[in-house]
Amino acid sequence: MNKYEIIIYWSEEDNAFIAEVPELPGCMGDGKTYKDALSNVEIIIQEWIETARELNRHIPKPKGRLMFA
Repeated sequence: MNKYEIIIYWSEEDNAFIAEVPELPGCMGDGKTYKDALSNVEIIIQEWIETARELNRHIPKPKGRLMFA
């Protein structure tokens, strides 16, 4: 499980739920249901991080608002 903030909302234009990860520029997924969008964006987060590593790009650390002690 990742620790990045995920914002999920309904898009009338796309007729789908959109899941955005503000801390990872351009990282977003979608789905016909809330759960689909969440599941899809979790895969996209891993792909985003893998690509950033391959390209030696900075990977932001999660802000920590969702971390538990």
